[in-house]
Amino acid sequence: MKQARFRYFTEAKRDDWVLIDARFRDYVDDAPRRVLAHLKNLAGDHHGYPVDRYEHCLQTATRALRDGADEEMVVCALLHDIGDDLTPANHAEIAAAILEPYVDPLNVWMIRHHELFQGYHYRHFFGQDPHAREQYRDHPAYARTVRFCDEWDQASFDPEYDTLPLSHFVPMVERVLRRTPRGGLPDPVPEEALR
Repeated sequence: MKQARFRYFTEAKRDDWVLIDARFRDYVDDAPRRVLAHLKNLAGDHHGYPVDRYEHCLQTATRALRDGADEEMVVCALLHDIGDDLTPANHAEIAAAILEPYVDPLNVWMIRHHELFQGYHYRHFFGQDPHAREQYRDHPAYARTVRFCDEWDQASFDPEYDTLPLSHFVPMVERVLRRTPRGGLPDPVPEEALR
C-alpha cells in the first residue's frame, strides 16, 4: 500500500496530501463499522446488571424504535453507553463525542447528560439527590432527556424482552454516521495541485 514519504509536515509534497486525503475520506466513511465493532465489546460485561451492557444498548434502541423515535434518536439510544468499555466514569461524554459531529446538538446534550438524569431512579440508594436533573429543567433538551431515561434507558434491563438484533440497526448507524460531519470535511486536494 502506497504511503507518504515525509518525516515532517514541512517535507510533505502535494501528492502526499492527495494520498492522505483519499485515505482519510475512506477512513471517515468506515466509521460506522469501527463504532459498531466497539459496541460489541460490551457483550458479556454485566457489571452485576440483569443483562450485559451490549444487550442493554440493543434493548434501549429497540424500545426507542418501537415507541416511534426517529432514526437519529434510535442511533443515540443504541450508542448511549458505548463508552462503558473504556471509562465508565465518563461513558456518557465518550458517547456524546462520537455522535456530536452527526446528530442534533440537543441529542448530543441528552446523551452527555443521560447518566445524571438516569440517577433519578437510583441516586437515593447512594445518599445522593435523585432530583439533581431538575437543575436543567429550563434546558431545551430537558424533556427529551427525561423521556430517553424514563421510558427507554432505565427500562432496558429485561432479560425476557424481545430485543432486536444489531443487524436491524446497522443501516441506521451507517446513515447517521455517514452524514457530512457538522462543520464539514476539508475540500479534497484539487487534481491540479499535482501539476
